[in-house]
Parts: sequence; C-alpha cells; structure tokens
Amino acid sequence: MAGARSTRASAAVERLKKRTGNAAYSMARTGDGLFYLSEAPGAPALNAPLELDDFVAFVNGLGPQEVKRVSKHDVAFEKQLVRKKPGDA
Repeated sequence: MAGARSTRASAAVERLKKRTGNAAYSMARTGDGLFYLSEAPGAPALNAPLELDDFVAFVNGLGPQEVKRVSKHDVAFEKQLVRKKPGDA
C-alpha cells in the first residue's frame, strides 16, 4: 500500500512541476509516513509533514491552476440545468 501512497503524492508533485515550470520540486517522506515538499532536493521544507490526502491537496493548491476546458455542449447542458425548476420533471 505504501507504493500506491507514494505514487499518488509524486503524481501531484509532477503536476505541480508542469504547472510551474520548476522541475526541481522534490517530495520526501518522514519515517512515520508523512509527506513534505521542498523547492529542490535538500532545500528547506515548504510545509509541515502531512498525511497523504492533506499533502496532495496542499500540492494541488500551489502554483497556477489549470483551467478546465469546457465544450459548447457542456455550456448548453449547464444552461438547461439552470432553466429547470425544482419539481419539474
């Protein structure tokens, strides 16, 4: 299970590297399985050691956020949802 945990955390760091253009970001784990991020290997930690879910949320919140692409079909569907009133079937 530890491998899957590391994979999920490292995937979040890889996404951060792409968003920021900083390939030096580095993730590390403490002896008790918590995660922390630094701007480069050996650099000071950017966060206190965190559990996996908190670490992934922290990393995902850093840097520029990717804008979700929305198709014209998505926009039309959203408009339909807004037009319907509760109780309409």
